[in-house]
Amino acid sequence: MRIAQALTIAGSDSGGGAGIQADIKSFQEMGVFGMSVVTAVTAQNTLGVHHVMPMTVESITQQLDAIAADMGTDAVKTGMLYSGEIIEVVADCLQTYNWKQVVVDPVMIAKGGASLLQQEALHALKHKLLPLVQAVTPNIPEAEALAEMQIECMEDMKKAARRIRETGVSYVVMKGGHASFQEDVIDYLYDGHSFTPFHGRRVETVHSHGTGCTFSAVMTACLARGASMTEAVQVAKQFIQAALEDELGIGNGHGPTNHWAYRKRKTEFGEQPRDT
Repeated sequence: MRIAQALTIAGSDSGGGAGIQADIKSFQEMGVFGMSVVTAVTAQNTLGVHHVMPMTVESITQQLDAIAADMGTDAVKTGMLYSGEIIEVVADCLQTYNWKQVVVDPVMIAKGGASLLQQEALHALKHKLLPLVQAVTPNIPEAEALAEMQIECMEDMKKAARRIRETGVSYVVMKGGHASFQEDVIDYLYDGHSFTPFHGRRVETVHSHGTGCTFSAVMTACLARGASMTEAVQVAKQFIQAALEDELGIGNGHGPTNHWAYRKRKTEFGEQPRDT
């Protein structure tokens, strides 16, 4: 039986809660072989990001070429890309290797407030990368930057999704975790015609570091295994719900989510993930 493969193109999180570390953990939990291209190395923990060192364009290109020349991939996700120059290199490689099943997590700001995307990179993200990919998964602040508008209600979320889809991306997943106007957390999948809602109970916890990375990585793993976009978002929603509810309590700040909670509920206790 052929093993599904997924590639993450993202930054390294020394604290292990986000970035390529979270992505590889998520791929593994979903039964997918994970590979990585490191775009930057960060020094961070639950208290914040203390240092960012981007990789050279040559290093990133060499990593991408090495994966393409031998192993290939069934699906790709991008996380922290940092600069416009790096975004353009990634976009060029996606075209060169005809990698179309791509999920973009438009990482811009870390939980502690540190900027993870240079301002000039936003234009490249919207005009170079998004037209090439299948899905983008912004939270509210990221959607506000991409759509160039404020989001203060659910109708604003939908309006922003429509604007973002005009970049050429096939699907927009609007995440509602930052939506203070929602009692529960409602994410919307927009395909250009209709909005599909995904409901989840809001979890009050500081241990939410890496939720965006993990959500998009689980989506990518599901797509690599042949799931539809709707199925991929549904599983990602259930995965995150479990990861937040069964917190680990690691660190003194914004701690990481629990990457094995979803599997544990399904296997050790015979419990299906709670409906979201």
